[in-house]
Amino acid sequence: MKFTEFGFHSQLIEGISALGYENATPIQDQAIPVIMSGKDLIASAQTGTGKTAAFLLPIIHRIISEAGDGRIKALVIVPTRELAVQIDQHMEGLSYFTPASSIAVYGGTDGASFSREKQALMQGAGVVICTPGRMIAHLNMGYVDFSGLQYLILDEADRMLDMGFYDDILKIISHLPSIRQNLLFSATMPVEIRNLAKKILKNPVEISIAMSKPAERILQLAYVVYDKQKIPLTGYLLQNQKDRIILIFCSTKSKTREVSTALKKAGFAADDISSDLDQQTREKVLRSFKNRERNILVATDILSRGIDVEDIDMVINFDVPHDAEDYIHRIGRTARAAASGVAITFINEKEQGKFGAIESLLEKEVYKAVVPVNLGESPVYNPRKNNDRKSGSFRKKTSPRR
Repeated sequence: MKFTEFGFHSQLIEGISALGYENATPIQDQAIPVIMSGKDLIASAQTGTGKTAAFLLPIIHRIISEAGDGRIKALVIVPTRELAVQIDQHMEGLSYFTPASSIAVYGGTDGASFSREKQALMQGAGVVICTPGRMIAHLNMGYVDFSGLQYLILDEADRMLDMGFYDDILKIISHLPSIRQNLLFSATMPVEIRNLAKKILKNPVEISIAMSKPAERILQLAYVVYDKQKIPLTGYLLQNQKDRIILIFCSTKSKTREVSTALKKAGFAADDISSDLDQQTREKVLRSFKNRERNILVATDILSRGIDVEDIDMVINFDVPHDAEDYIHRIGRTARAAASGVAITFINEKEQGKFGAIESLLEKEVYKAVVPVNLGESPVYNPRKNNDRKSGSFRKKTSPRR
């Protein structure tokens, strides 16, 4: 379906056209009419499917089509500050030719930013995109005006529950008008998400966009290694890649620091991004990566959500992802549009069962490359022998903040 067929306001159509959008993605095709009709929605869709525009476009349309009174109309709650900034930037582009306004509210900034957020929350902004912790800080001070709010959007709800934000979300919702439209987007639908939906949504329409398989243009391969071989193997693989853009995923922020430090010592232009860095430093690291000043970025899954970078040549899974959806999300950062890309995964003995389960879902065996002789002997790949109860499950578990 073309965007001109949804009945959007002419000013919004102008912004859509300026960004070069023409045809809706499957999630947009299904979600936009539901949102435009005013019904609650629960949608299962991965990052990269176009879900941000799926909820922003109808919200912008309704805000500019209705009589405005300057109060906050929509609240978008997200797990990380990077995602908040990314959605705010997306909102700015789509609403460029409209009077709709937005502000990103997130922690890790200076006093001036907090004051600017306070003013917007008191005087009003069309759309507020926030992280739970920062919004709680403002709510505790008693000046936030949600009296005119009409739309609540929870984006990447599964990630927010993974990060322990369940109680914070319910506390924020307790400050909102009871009559409102609710939209919940999540990559997965575990029991916890279903329970949250029952508390928040009213007779929702449910949409599920099937998990897509990795693009055929992605060359997938894996190395079966011991943990001590992972960093030397990373250096070996990057020897002749100094002009290529590379994203390395690790399971924890401590591991991102370890890998980044080792690569820097070896002479590579690498940086890591983690919640241990202040916001200014994190923005500087991302800007450096986007501008190709550093060609290697090491990140966790959660922090990677705000990394909107095109033309990534190679993705390295330093650790096997927790589930198949994370695997597909990670390697989907490469081979976008008509480009090709490479995705490499390191598998230690404990991770073999988990990777075997990923291969089962992919319905293919990922090629196992030979570990360089100078790195010593490597383990034999036997996922059945090295499997455990958890490795075959793709259900999200509650995990510590990263």
